[in-house]
Amino acid sequence: MDIYAGGILGLLILIADIWAILNIAQSRVETINKLIWIVLILVLPVIGLIIWWLAGPREGRA
Repeated sequence: MDIYAGGILGLLILIADIWAILNIAQSRVETINKLIWIVLILVLPVIGLIIWWLAGPREGRA
């Protein structure tokens, strides 16, 4: 059961990372900032996702 739960948790983290990377790629921030955020999420999947969620660039709503 532990392997199954770990697999589901890993899949959820992968989905969240892909979602974050797509949001970063579609944002209007500078390319270098996009690159830094994407590399952070790829190198540190869980911690990078949390940091991006807390401190990532916020776009104003129209």
